[in-house]
Order: sequence, then C-alpha cells, then structure tokens
Amino acid sequence: MKQRIFMYLFIFTLLLVLFQYVNSKNIIEDYDQKLTNYMESNTALRDSIQMIKDEEVTSLYTFKFDTNEDAMIYWEDQGFRISEFVPFIKDELMSLNVYDSEDHPLVPYASMSGQKMLIDQIRMLNHKWIIASFTDGKYWGEMLLGYDLETVGNEKNLKFRIIESHLYTPR
Repeated sequence: MKQRIFMYLFIFTLLLVLFQYVNSKNIIEDYDQKLTNYMESNTALRDSIQMIKDEEVTSLYTFKFDTNEDAMIYWEDQGFRISEFVPFIKDELMSLNVYDSEDHPLVPYASMSGQKMLIDQIRMLNHKWIIASFTDGKYWGEMLLGYDLETVGNEKNLKFRIIESHLYTPR
C-alpha cells in the first residue's frame, strides 16, 4: 500500500510538474509574442517620429520671416529691432485698409460687391517680400508685394510695390 501511495504521489507530482511546464511555456510564449509586437510597433513609431523630424527639418525653412535668419540679420544690420520691425511693417500695411476713395491704395482690383477691398492676412517672407491676401467679402485674392524702407533722419518711409497678384473667382 505504501508503494501505491508513493506511485500515486509520484504520478500526481509528475502531472503537476507537467501542468506547470505547459502553463509556464504558454505564458512565456504569450509574453514573447507581446514583446515582439511591442518591439515592431516601437520600431514603426520610431520610424514615424524620424520621418516627422525629417519633414520638420525640411519645412523649417518655409519662407517665413521668423525662421529666415538672413532676413532678420539684414534688418538688424540696418539698425532695426526685429521685435519692433515686424509689427511696424504689418501695421503699416494694415493701415492702408483705411481709405476714402473707391479703390484700395495697394490692391490692384476694384471691389465688385459694393464693399471695400481689405487686406486681411499678411505673411512676411523675407527682408524684401510679403504675401498678402485681400477680400471684399465675396471676392478674394492674393498678392506678392515688395517692400523697401527708407530712413530719412528719424522718419521711416515705407514703400510697397506689387510684384504679382491674383483674384480668385467665387464658387
């Protein structure tokens, strides 16, 4: 009887060890599969991050005055502070929206809706060019402007010239 108890105990222990082995093996394979999936996902995300970083580097120079160091140095060498210069240019351009005549002093198109043509958005490209959009509420367009700043004594004389313009047709 003692031998049977040891035999049953041995078989029970063997089954218990076999169960533990199979269970542990399944758990380890599951963890290994999850780890592989996470590593693949991590690699894909790293590649995406690197691609975004590459796009950021190439788009860093997106024709904006704020990211164009040469344009800022040009005006700093002329004695201007960039923090005051950019708002000055934009304010001068927006002040042209206040006019009494029928035609805007800078927009090359007359209003066709009965309202005044107004410059509504401005982007400084560099130390010589500006892109501006204009609208009268129904019709809109864009224009590329050149600008020059002449300093006579303490007075700053700003002159804009239209390089190219386009009026979109309403949809």
